Amino acid sequence: MPSALEQIRSYLAGETEVTEISDLPAWLEILASAEEYIVNYERIGSIGELEQLNPVLAYVERSLDVLQSERNSFWIQELLEEVLAWSETAKGGTRLDRIGWQRQGINVFVHNEGSADLYLARSAVQNRDRRRLTALLIRTHGLLGQYLRGEVPFAANLPLRGPVDEGLLTETELARLLMALNRCVIAAVSEELWESVASDLEDCVLHVSLGTIPEDDGLYTRLRRLRTGSIRRGEDFDGELKNVNQALQEAGIEGGLEQAFERLRDKTLWYVEAALSEFSLEEFVKMMLLALRGADEGPQARHISFERLMHGLYYDYKGVKKINLYKKRIIEKYLRELDWTAVQEGGRHADSPHLHHRVIREKSNADTCFFGFVFSPAAEKLIDFCVEAEKSPLYERAVLMLMDLFGLRRDAYDRFHNEDEYLETMNSSADDKKILLSYISGSRVLDIGPGGGVLLDLIEREMPGKEVIGIDISENVVEALERRRRLEGRNWRVLKGDALNLTETIAPGSIDTVVFSSILHELYSYIPFNGRKFNLDTVRAALRSAFDLIPVGGRILIRDGIMTEPGEQLRRLHFTDHNALTKLEQYASDFAGRKIQYDVIGPNQVEMPVNDAMEFLYTYTWGEEAYVHEVQEQFGYLTPSQYEKCIGELFGEQVNIVLSRAFLQEGYTHALQNKVTITNEAGEEVSLPDSTCLIVIEKISEK
Repeated sequence: MPSALEQIRSYLAGETEVTEISDLPAWLEILASAEEYIVNYERIGSIGELEQLNPVLAYVERSLDVLQSERNSFWIQELLEEVLAWSETAKGGTRLDRIGWQRQGINVFVHNEGSADLYLARSAVQNRDRRRLTALLIRTHGLLGQYLRGEVPFAANLPLRGPVDEGLLTETELARLLMALNRCVIAAVSEELWESVASDLEDCVLHVSLGTIPEDDGLYTRLRRLRTGSIRRGEDFDGELKNVNQALQEAGIEGGLEQAFERLRDKTLWYVEAALSEFSLEEFVKMMLLALRGADEGPQARHISFERLMHGLYYDYKGVKKINLYKKRIIEKYLRELDWTAVQEGGRHADSPHLHHRVIREKSNADTCFFGFVFSPAAEKLIDFCVEAEKSPLYERAVLMLMDLFGLRRDAYDRFHNEDEYLETMNSSADDKKILLSYISGSRVLDIGPGGGVLLDLIEREMPGKEVIGIDISENVVEALERRRRLEGRNWRVLKGDALNLTETIAPGSIDTVVFSSILHELYSYIPFNGRKFNLDTVRAALRSAFDLIPVGGRILIRDGIMTEPGEQLRRLHFTDHNALTKLEQYASDFAGRKIQYDVIGPNQVEMPVNDAMEFLYTYTWGEEAYVHEVQEQFGYLTPSQYEKCIGELFGEQVNIVLSRAFLQEGYTHALQNKVTITNEAGEEVSLPDSTCLIVIEKISEK
């Protein structure tokens, strides 16, 4: 008879002689007929890839392939082959099959238990002891790995000692069996994962075979294991856990975390890291406590699944799995508004017409509950609209509508769908920003809108004696930089704050140098001042705010977009891309800053005012991915002489302009050289005008 691995490969290759799927072995029939692909999203890079193959069957094939490379005695090899073939069956079957199994009391949501019950119901093995041992190994398979992830208490593995107590196995045989089984189960996910846990797992197997419990099997260790991914990305687990414990005690929970998590002792958790690792530790704890409270209302549930929350939090963007930051931000606000007393009471005081948390159970499986969040139909449709509008100028308006609906911070700084790419782009501009370092004075430096943190890194590396601070209003940026700071051991720090009201976050007179590097044009473009965007009063407010932070001798550094002068000059653009005029027409329609003027003078040729030409070319340089944001931004908003006049009107004799110069960023010439030829009105080819200014303002008196 062919092995289980051979049967899978024969089926996948279409070489099997069966004419109906029901002619396959029972376990393979169940796996092959799967209509719902139940997969931990941690292990995939794209949700769309699940439609290309049967991931559960592919996983079973890999686990059997690992078994084939193991050197085991014949009886262990044969036993484990049967265990692995059946271990994922509760994830298989048609939708009707799964409904029928639930009605029979088979828990398809806890796949190790459901698979064991399916084995007992469908297997042809007659030997009673063999059936019991196989079912036990299926029922407990993977639990040692889940223990190391914090998802189950160690006691959940102790039934594995039963065969030793009954005399079916020796302690040594049990240990060999469990090491081989777990090697197959974990290495089928990835060989690297197995290598990272093999030593710890060997210790666990020793405890199981002896019937003992590890000494570090407490709440702290379990919570830390549940946050492994978050810690790897820079979470300050110990510091944040201490703050949470203190907050719980202040809320009247004298035992703090230990008392609050008393219900966790006998619970098994599913999909925790995939669903919750992107949230802060405080948010994680609140969700866990809400889930635990719900699990014990009515008949106690032993299993808490976050699978449905996981499914709702992710979607594919450009073929890659991304977290739905729209939902994440809304959930974060919901949790922020739940104090610890309300959490302990099950969150019943939460007041949100468009979002609430929910703990539900399926009627046929009362010992399993599901924790998640329910959005109102209006909110779901608006979130879906935001996802669909991500490459459209409608995007900014859609996001603001969503923020209005939930009372979130009303600006467009969070680049929800491509924040990682945006920050990476910002970090690539290190050399271009290095020029600022020569003009920094004093010991404390503040970077407004640090983006990917490139300037923070530069100052820390090149000027090690400085205290470096970043401040940003974007939740995304602050979170990403804080994670990176901890992960890389950086000395700079990042605060969340408003560039127009800096003294709300930082003490007046306490900063020696304030840096605005490519941020003032964003404030000008995005922040409504007195009800109007694209308002120079926004820039003035930001400069006044910075001025209040610096003492006499302190400096404000401005590196930003500039308009060229005289602005009456005309430029002719000859594009190599035949679609460029269509893009220019669309840009002129979508651009929010001002009316863009152009005249078509020939095939792929236009004549434009020089500053309108440059404003379009800045966006044209970035490409389609950035269009949705760049069309909302005006990069050049003052000429050099207008900037100096503005500063003089703001501060008069209180400041001295130490430096004011304009230059062309080299990247624009390189990016446009094969896309467009630029000439003057006479048809003579000319270089690009200055794109960027560098202005250094020094405070020389208080009044």
